[in-house]
Amino acid sequence: MGKTRFGFVALLIVMVALFMVPIGAQAKTLYVGGTQSLTGAFAEDSAAVLAGIQDYVRYVNETKMMAPWRKEKFPADITLEVLWRDDELKPAKALSIYEELKAKGMLVARISGSPIALALKDRLWEDQMGATSMASGSYLMTPPQSIFTYYPIYTDSCAAIADWFKASWKESRKPRVAYLTADNAMGKSLEIPAMRAYLDKIGYEFVGTQYVPLIATSPPTTQLTWLKQKGVDLALGVMINPGSQPTVKEMVRLGMGPFQPYKMTFGVALPGHAAVFAEAMGKLGDGYVCAGSFRPLDDLATPGIKFCDDLQKKYHPDKRVTHIMYEGGMLEAMVQVEALRLALEKAPYEKLTPKVVLEQGFYRIKNLNTGDISSTPLTYGKGDIEGVDEIRIDQVRNGKSVKVGLAPVHGIY
Repeated sequence: MGKTRFGFVALLIVMVALFMVPIGAQAKTLYVGGTQSLTGAFAEDSAAVLAGIQDYVRYVNETKMMAPWRKEKFPADITLEVLWRDDELKPAKALSIYEELKAKGMLVARISGSPIALALKDRLWEDQMGATSMASGSYLMTPPQSIFTYYPIYTDSCAAIADWFKASWKESRKPRVAYLTADNAMGKSLEIPAMRAYLDKIGYEFVGTQYVPLIATSPPTTQLTWLKQKGVDLALGVMINPGSQPTVKEMVRLGMGPFQPYKMTFGVALPGHAAVFAEAMGKLGDGYVCAGSFRPLDDLATPGIKFCDDLQKKYHPDKRVTHIMYEGGMLEAMVQVEALRLALEKAPYEKLTPKVVLEQGFYRIKNLNTGDISSTPLTYGKGDIEGVDEIRIDQVRNGKSVKVGLAPVHGIY
């Protein structure tokens, strides 16, 4: 009986002590991250994004700094935690994950691919939940949305390639352009009237469209032969490397390309990253063009790339992430954490909601210095979700990704 009474008293003391802890001393946690497509076509990209997010959050938690080149600091009494789930690139699963993470108190979200963006964009807007995204279709631009991009929308990237190609066109006739694009929502996002109107406006003759499977399991011989028969000079698309690499291999076999007997340039928006392409293809891929992507991860003269390198050396030197979308993960983390930091300037931790973070966080991000990871500093606002205003253009030359131009964002949607 005595032991029982002693145990009860001890328990009572512990409970009283817990209730007497000042509210300000209790742990404060904010979540970042969201859905990832670690299964499916975007698995490699998404895994690199997740690694970038995790490394950046660990850095902020340890130092409270936002970046080596920034003076602002994250609140010392708040800890960040990465929450994520694998949506397997399945919209229904992404919807359930979103509801689960929102119920856990997540104030920001992320989009892993175009199918997920199309499924979630209206729900996010209804909830006034700001989100970062590695999908960047024109469908994000209207009606008002709360999904923010850190590289240009696909149409703007392809327009940048069209600008660059046209600037060196020497013949008296109009150059002929066609779409050679992935057979999915991402690839087909090019097919909007505004994109066609822009190509007409700057002096192209539009020929038509050919589709390649997102992951090409056989050479797209029929599609390329059609382009050759139609006399196409420039083919534009939105592809991932498992589609673009087999396409260019078949182009070379058919004698097609800027440095081949039949002169045709093939250019894609990211995520057809030139740095990833060049590493896999070498000189066989010479002539391939990608717009909207990132600097190679070995460009250590760039502050943001040096930051990426330093974090990997510190946190996982034996398991380095070499995929360029590690930079994308860093950018998504920078944007999400900056939105939270700015919102905390206007509202206390206890009063934060998704709407507060959207309006007092995301909308107040102006000229966010990313250490030149993104093509320009990032600026957002209500109705302004496309963070950059210029587009980097890269071409594979001598087996390396080389910057060949910078073009303005036209806002084609």
